Order: sequence, then C-alpha cells, then structure tokens
Amino acid sequence: MTFAKQVINFHRQLKPSWKIPEEISILYPFEQEETHQVFEAFYRRYFDDHRKRRYLFGINPGRFGAGITGIPFTDPVVLESQCGISNTFTKKRELSSLFVYDLIDALGGIESFYQNFYITSLCPLGFIKDGKNLNYYDDKNLMEAVLPHILNNIREQKIFGCDQHVAYSMGRGKNYDFFLKINDQYGFFERIIALPHPRWVMQYRLKMKNAFVDEYIKALTG
Repeated sequence: MTFAKQVINFHRQLKPSWKIPEEISILYPFEQEETHQVFEAFYRRYFDDHRKRRYLFGINPGRFGAGITGIPFTDPVVLESQCGISNTFTKKRELSSLFVYDLIDALGGIESFYQNFYITSLCPLGFIKDGKNLNYYDDKNLMEAVLPHILNNIREQKIFGCDQHVAYSMGRGKNYDFFLKINDQYGFFERIIALPHPRWVMQYRLKMKNAFVDEYIKALTG
C-alpha cells in the first residue's frame, strides 16, 4: 500500500465524535465532500510511492488551513496556485501556510520536499472555542481527553513509512514539551528537534522570517 493510500485511509476513519469539554467544538473539515476530493488529490499527487520520510508535527489543524483543506499548513490559495489542485474554497491566506511554502520553495520545491518530508499534527483534529482556534494544550481537560487520540495518531501514522531516527516539533513551547514527554514515555522516535512555529514567526518575528527559514533548512537537512 502506498504512502498516499495509507494517509487517505487513516483520515477517512477520523470521526468528530470525541468526548471533549462541552464548551469546545471539534474542527472537522471532512464534512465537506470537496475537502475529501482535494485531500485525496493532493496525497495521490505527491505521496503515491513507498518512500520513507521524516515527519514534522504541528499542533492541531486551524480554521484557515487544514481546517478547510484537510492538508496541514496548506490553505486554499496555495493548494491551487502552487500545488496545482483547483478548489472552490474561499481564497483566504493563512499565515502559517505562507511560511511553510516559502520553506518548501527554498528546499527545492513541492515535489522534492514531499518526497522527503511528511507534515502532520500531534492531534489530527482541531478545536474551536468562542469562535477562535484552540490548541489541544490550551485547556487541561481537553488535553487529557484527547491524549489517547494523540497517541493513536502517532502510532498509526508511523506505519506509513517514517524515519524513526528523528521527528520535528513545529513549535518550541508547549507542543514540544508535550511531544518530548510522551516520546520519552513511549519511545516513538530516537530524538525530537524543536523548531519555531510558523504562525509565531509570521505574527511576531516577520522581519526575521528568512533567518527562521534557514533554521528549518539546517535542521531538516542535517
């Protein structure tokens, strides 16, 4: 079974029926048929092989990127303009996506990048509270509720074909701390390398973006 087929099968079985705190709702993009279509087209185009890849783990999907397309750090604009997959979603840019695709360009382009790397999230579904994105670690009760889903997410996706020597945390703070803790306990990867979260770079360190792209390049090619 190809890498692409495994990714597609895994995400097809995700359901928004998790038991989480009542004031929080699950962000589940796959309710829309078009999301299924563009998601599958993307992975068939760039992952239809049996290659091993290094994994980059974000936090959880957000409203304007994976929360629409299903594809981590890939908003509807870049999905069409750079990935070549047409869609009718509202063409709104997402800050993290801007950073990630600048990085991808710097590393030789989309085809080359996705032959070697797979971007995912520690938590496969996202969350909304009071109309805003919520990270899995922002609420203690939520984090406890989704821990089994996070552990299953890592176990299941490792099977796709990962380089178990190293994985990357896209986020140096709480995402990295949490990832490191469960990795120490369950031994998913030999080591975890922390990198700045793309949104943090774009929102708070935009003038230094190129330096952070270089930091990613050094870590990913080292």
